[in-house]
Amino acid sequence: MVITRRCNLSCGYCNEYDDYSPPVSKELIKQHIEKLADLGTWFLEFTGGETLLHPDVIELIEFGSRFKFFERWIITNGYLLSPEIVKQLNDAGLTHLQISVDGVTPNSTTVKVLTPLKRKIEHLQKYARFTVQINAVLGAGNDEEVLDVMAFARDAGFRPRASVLHDASGGIALDERGRQILDRVASTVGRRFSESGDYRARLMTTGGADFKCRAGARYLYIDEHGDVNWCSQQRGLFRKPLADYTWEDLREQFHTKKDCAPTCTVGCVRTASRFDEWRGQAKTYSAPSPTPDVPVHALVRRTQSASGNVIGNVSSSGSAGSEVTPSGTG
Repeated sequence: MVITRRCNLSCGYCNEYDDYSPPVSKELIKQHIEKLADLGTWFLEFTGGETLLHPDVIELIEFGSRFKFFERWIITNGYLLSPEIVKQLNDAGLTHLQISVDGVTPNSTTVKVLTPLKRKIEHLQKYARFTVQINAVLGAGNDEEVLDVMAFARDAGFRPRASVLHDASGGIALDERGRQILDRVASTVGRRFSESGDYRARLMTTGGADFKCRAGARYLYIDEHGDVNWCSQQRGLFRKPLADYTWEDLREQFHTKKDCAPTCTVGCVRTASRFDEWRGQAKTYSAPSPTPDVPVHALVRRTQSASGNVIGNVSSSGSAGSEVTPSGTG
């Protein structure tokens, strides 16, 4: 669930960022949480933008803790973490926090790296009573440094995770050296890297890795307008207000085959869909063009470096969205 699109950073690969939108009102977010609970949601995740910029994020996590969500997540870049914030997250009932660390030293694409973040991460080591997951993005900078991030996360007692940068069309944006690093990362991370299947290797070698996508049923991406979308990468192809979403919608989307599935790079959608792979899909959905108010080019942010070179035009796989898993669907 997107609770704000504002961010205190401007990473070149991010397609979720802006620096001007107001946060989603806490009253509306609470309505979303109640609705998701009514739909039987198992996992609730807050994303952005930068979640800790929302002035009521602690109150909202506490509100979510009143419902029977198995897990309550936030995704953060870590720059706003402090001992006091970590303690407040503990008391609010947070169960999982993902912090994005893309390398060791800053580069023209990202400053979400260990050098400036180590002190913030130490606050998590010292005070956090929730699970901390360190996520690195292959392709966001020096891929060799991703191995250092994975080793750091493991040695610190955190859960290591790696995702892969993809381009505007959804293709994995790795060169041959990056693919070699990917193999080493898979060996380092182990089971968690393959929790949604080894689709990355198939995408890179064959150009496709089809699966039965359950987005809109097992996984809902709730945007800042309160609309259900399949995922962050397909905003506008399917859209319905969460307030109007029903069990019938869950069933329909569960059985709807998405044309974008064979080349999907959104790992969290694949993970949420994996346990229903044996069940069929009866309806084929041929995705229309995006609605006029959400043109494709507007969903990909292009930024310029100080020299004027474009350093954006790619987005992070599985870096945003609301991972919500309604039970009993289908």
